[in-house]
Amino acid sequence: MDLNTLWFILIAVLFIGFFFLEGFDYGVGILLPFLAKTDDERRVTINSIGPFWDGNEVWLLTAGGAMFAAFPNWYATLFSGFYLALALILLALILRGVAFEFRSKDERPGWRRLWDGCLFVGSLLPALLFGVAFGNIIRGVAIDGSMTYVGSFFDLLNPYALVTGVTTLLIFTLHGALFLSLKTEGVIEQRAKAAAKRLVLPVIGVALVFALYSYFETDIFRAPLAAVALILGAVLLVAVWYFIRSGRWGRAFVGNGLAIALVAISMFGSLFPRVMISTLGAENDLTIYNASSSPYTLQIMTVIALTLVPVVLAYQGWTYWVFRKRVGGDKTHLEY
Repeated sequence: MDLNTLWFILIAVLFIGFFFLEGFDYGVGILLPFLAKTDDERRVTINSIGPFWDGNEVWLLTAGGAMFAAFPNWYATLFSGFYLALALILLALILRGVAFEFRSKDERPGWRRLWDGCLFVGSLLPALLFGVAFGNIIRGVAIDGSMTYVGSFFDLLNPYALVTGVTTLLIFTLHGALFLSLKTEGVIEQRAKAAAKRLVLPVIGVALVFALYSYFETDIFRAPLAAVALILGAVLLVAVWYFIRSGRWGRAFVGNGLAIALVAISMFGSLFPRVMISTLGAENDLTIYNASSSPYTLQIMTVIALTLVPVVLAYQGWTYWVFRKRVGGDKTHLEY
């Protein structure tokens, strides 16, 4: 395995970790106005992800930084071509982060409703638009010989990308409901379980539409690893439905998270060794070789990653262990 392949795999792992962890973050934010009716219930809901949300976003920041350093041409083409969509994601993430910090600074109901609305929008937009972006990446976009995206913003809103966006939106929402069923107690726990029961069949349905559409629009079923991963992801979603029906909420959460990871693996597996596909001809595809940094840069990055990544993983694992108890009840300290 050369360093170009290694860094492609590492970036894929970072995005997979981001979707698994931030997926339930987004889901909780999306469900906030539907599950929490009073201020105390909203505070319980928000506090369930309070210790984790900013650490989870580190996976995205690290993936973007690794992409910039290891494959600068990929980063430049992606961020310039998808500029408006990614700017909307950035604004949504800013709103979301500010909402976490500001909502508890004033006890007026209108103030808190404002930031609760920002938290909802800041969770819904990324959950949708990340799917749209990755749908376009694996389907292919108009990239010319100078590695420049020559399409328009509206070209990115094609039916396949929108189906992918709806898929990520629904599966992240289900992920959030399952997380709340494990992390909260009382009325929020019961409402989260009821929401998961209502969501699981629509998630399976839209996932099947996504898989069928992918057969015609992408190379997922032409790459053995990608095809197997996507099929296993669909099977896991059916298992999630069974676990929910039988009340095995921990298994349902893990199964749904693994399904998210397998869908992401199928996407990256269908790309390799490309990083972006051009609809203007295979000669214009960006690959792990023509989009990469120099071998020396990749060597230095590898040493740094091997040194620091285990520290970050240990710290985040420790955070989840310390804040592992359920939120809710009279003795719970509500920060947000």
